[in-house]
Amino acid sequence: MLLQPGYPTPEHAAAAEAITQFFTSSYNVDAVLLVNSCARGKATRDSCLDIIVLARPTLLQAQLPKLGADWEKFLETDAVLRRLKAVGKFSDVHLDFVDGAFAPRERDEAAGPDEFELGVGNFLAYSVPLWQGSDYFARLKAQWLPYYADDLRAQRLRMVRNYCLENLHHIPLYIERGLYFQSFDRLYNAYREFLQALFISRRTYPIAYNKWIREQVEDILGLPELYKQLSHLFEITHFESTEILEKASQVEGLLEQYAPALPE
Repeated sequence: MLLQPGYPTPEHAAAAEAITQFFTSSYNVDAVLLVNSCARGKATRDSCLDIIVLARPTLLQAQLPKLGADWEKFLETDAVLRRLKAVGKFSDVHLDFVDGAFAPRERDEAAGPDEFELGVGNFLAYSVPLWQGSDYFARLKAQWLPYYADDLRAQRLRMVRNYCLENLHHIPLYIERGLYFQSFDRLYNAYREFLQALFISRRTYPIAYNKWIREQVEDILGLPELYKQLSHLFEITHFESTEILEKASQVEGLLEQYAPALPE
């Protein structure tokens, strides 16, 4: 997917240029990346400007205290960035320092999906480089795109499916005890884990599990019939009833249909 910056206002564009100039003129970094809605041409004047400063682990570790302190001062005092904040209700800058060392981390079994695929996807597959000072970004893309290795994929799909089913299978116990909000929490986490499993099964990186769902399911995955089912998944008429249990059954059916277990 070839992306071009899609700034919603001149102030967003000017802020991106100022940030790029700030980091590339004084610090040893490998790339400055535009990510999220501005990178995909989906931003509005109220959207924040999301920027990633990429540096190899040793470079980033050596500079991080000074980078962070200098950036906070620049963010508070630069006139271009102040003008961006005045454009829209939430038109601020969200900036992260990333070292490119992508690795799955330990997760809570009841907390919903982790961010491993989201990180790789948004930083590498759906980002727009504003500046590159080395081949590090290109080497990361060659390593992780179009998708990661099959052995890791099999491991990840198995794990995510298990977490999804674990959440779903807790719901009947909570419904029996009248714990409807806890049941809904498990349902929502299982739904997001279904999306995670769906993308893993199709060797495609996601953008998010809580927004841009139609764009991802219909446009990226090419599954409009699935989106029609997802859009009705949380239509619950009587919250304190067995409806959440029925929705859990629907999610489990979608999991087995669209992200089935791999053969042993």
